[in-house]
Amino acid sequence: MITPAQCRAARALIEWPREQLAEVSRVALRTIVDFERGARSPREVTLIAIQAALESGGIAFLDNGDVSSGLGVALRDRQG
Repeated sequence: MITPAQCRAARALIEWPREQLAEVSRVALRTIVDFERGARSPREVTLIAIQAALESGGIAFLDNGDVSSGLGVALRDRQG
């Protein structure tokens, strides 16, 4: 599952305000705010919706634990 830091970084890469993420993911803005600041952990289905929305915006999540890539986010090539 994605982390609060990955969520913030992903939004920054694609220049989405929290409101846009809430709209695209269909997750309440308050839930996103609380998640990103570490105040609470949303249900798994909610995290899946947030991740899917960010991926639809061009984000690739690096979360395989590989030492060479680590945990993070990257902007996918939108050409292909």
